[in-house]
Amino acid sequence: MFAYYVHDLNPLIFRIYDNVGPRWYGLAYVLAFIFGYLLFRNLARRGYADLPVAKVGDFITGAALFGVILGGRLGYVLFYKPEMLREPLSIFRVWEGGMSSHGGMVGLLAFTFYYSWRHKISWPNVGDNLVVTAPIGLFFGRCANFINGELYGRATNVSWAMQFPKELNENVGEAERAINACRAIDPSLTSSDAIVAAVGHEPQVKEVLRGILTPRHPSQLYEAFFEGIVLFAILWFVRTRMRQPNGVLTGLFFICYAIFRIVVENFREPDASLIAGFTRGQFFSFFLIVIGLAFIAFAKLRPVFPKKVNSKG
Repeated sequence: MFAYYVHDLNPLIFRIYDNVGPRWYGLAYVLAFIFGYLLFRNLARRGYADLPVAKVGDFITGAALFGVILGGRLGYVLFYKPEMLREPLSIFRVWEGGMSSHGGMVGLLAFTFYYSWRHKISWPNVGDNLVVTAPIGLFFGRCANFINGELYGRATNVSWAMQFPKELNENVGEAERAINACRAIDPSLTSSDAIVAAVGHEPQVKEVLRGILTPRHPSQLYEAFFEGIVLFAILWFVRTRMRQPNGVLTGLFFICYAIFRIVVENFREPDASLIAGFTRGQFFSFFLIVIGLAFIAFAKLRPVFPKKVNSKG
């Protein structure tokens, strides 16, 4: 029997009061925007982007606010938690978690189209450079999901499997067993949330959970690797080593992300009801493939290249 790692990372970077303090999830967004800005600025300086270097900051700020955050939050509500519409104010409680990568992509499509139209620059060109930066944000976001112990994987017995205490919030039977066992350690541990919070500083609680929780795939790390590192490597290589017309990179991003997401979803515990036998992540990814193919087809039929990039690409 393997001694599986019991997840005990704290979502707070440091605690100011009670459960208040800066969170790793928030830091992930900040780092994503900073690195996205620096990378987009680098591409603009090298001539890959038609957007002037001086306007990169404004563009990334708008993309972050209206594309990623607004689009991601609305996508989460519409695709995964439509019941939140009954309590509209809950939509604004983003600190409680709940963002959709698919919603963020739709939001970015809409924002970049509007921005390009208003500033009279190539929409596919803006998109091509933005998608090169996107995997960085996906990487930090998935790492934050792992630190939070959320969006964990399916049950498995592989040697690198992990046990996630937040599983208690979804499994009533396990929660009852954990509460009954943990009361003997600390009478105040009368809920699954209290037990999850105690894991990081109560070794006895961790040992109790080791015998109750299900070993699972750390699917957040799988996604961080494929949707973040591998996808970035592919897009960076094509952007800097291959001369492609505007729109190809955008299409390639949608297709590769969708393929990685469809594959990795087989290792991730579904966080919503299935659609035609597919998880929500897989189902919506099929549409991304269609969108990606459309971008590439249009780019190849009417090839237009970045204005300043040299012939070597």
